[in-house]
Amino acid sequence: MGSVERVRPQQVTATALGTWPGTDAVEAARITRGELGDPHLPYLVQLPDRGVGSDDVGRTAALLVELPVDVQPFGWRLVDRPGADHRRAVSALSSDINVLADVAGAEERRGPAIKVQLCGPWTMAAAIHLHYGERALLDYGARRDLGESLAAGLGAHLARIATAVPGAAITVQIDEPEIARVLAGAIPTSSGYRTLRAIDGSEVASAWEHTVRAAREGGAAEVVFALPAAGKPVELALRAQADGLALPLRGLGTSDWEQLADAIEGGKGLWAGVVPVDDPAAAPPQVSRLVESVMRPWRGLGLAATDLAALRVTPAGGLAGYTPGTARAVLTTLTGTARALNDVMAD
Repeated sequence: MGSVERVRPQQVTATALGTWPGTDAVEAARITRGELGDPHLPYLVQLPDRGVGSDDVGRTAALLVELPVDVQPFGWRLVDRPGADHRRAVSALSSDINVLADVAGAEERRGPAIKVQLCGPWTMAAAIHLHYGERALLDYGARRDLGESLAAGLGAHLARIATAVPGAAITVQIDEPEIARVLAGAIPTSSGYRTLRAIDGSEVASAWEHTVRAAREGGAAEVVFALPAAGKPVELALRAQADGLALPLRGLGTSDWEQLADAIEGGKGLWAGVVPVDDPAAAPPQVSRLVESVMRPWRGLGLAATDLAALRVTPAGGLAGYTPGTARAVLTTLTGTARALNDVMAD
């Protein structure tokens, strides 16, 4: 399957980053697709409350080719042959894709786009352990094999998504929550008594380039890296030819915004994590506050209002810790924020 040319939308849109509360995949798909209808970006929902195999790492491990895994007390581990944990992860993913096909197929007007999210090669290498218990991140060959296995499985995954929602442009979100610690040499060994050495930026970028290339060859119209912070991770994602960057806005400093402004002016998209997710019991912030959290640094950098078309607004993280009702309210707040920012752009 060939790559699809990416065309930047001409308006601010909304999406969420993947996880959703509860265990009802049909309800989750209906809510998210209903709230994030065109022009916004619905996604293949992930339900970690279902347990082993529906967590971030297990979900992505279901895509790996010829690298089966199981769960030990210290986490996911590479094994010689698939067992119950691996089969559970594969089954959960397959079931969710089938639900997506059924829910989308029943819609009177199917949306023109869909997003899938997966852990990137560095978060997987930091999370998955070798046979003897140490993290795969320790071993160059294991890091390489994980990256190649993930890239090999990504094409088949996107082909299944394309069958589930025919004609929808596919966005791939690559989650790398551990990348800052990987680059800093701050990932602990399995014993916890020391840390693994830092990975060189050139190796990080090379693995990401391989993943991006696999996504595009699999038919992805857009590849976005979800990162914990700006700085070096953003630089390396841009070197890997990412189409966009997803970052929580809280904590970004002036130099971070300057880096993002350069990326925006260079044609990259920014997924702005405007809704904090550290207190799931709290009501979402008012739309006016979220608009101001974007426009204050935007104006301070002298970015044009028309550049707001580069934005997608998102939560700062997953929504699995919320109740379904409050998670739905977050999506409503995000689409309202997108509309308000579009009004700013139109003025």
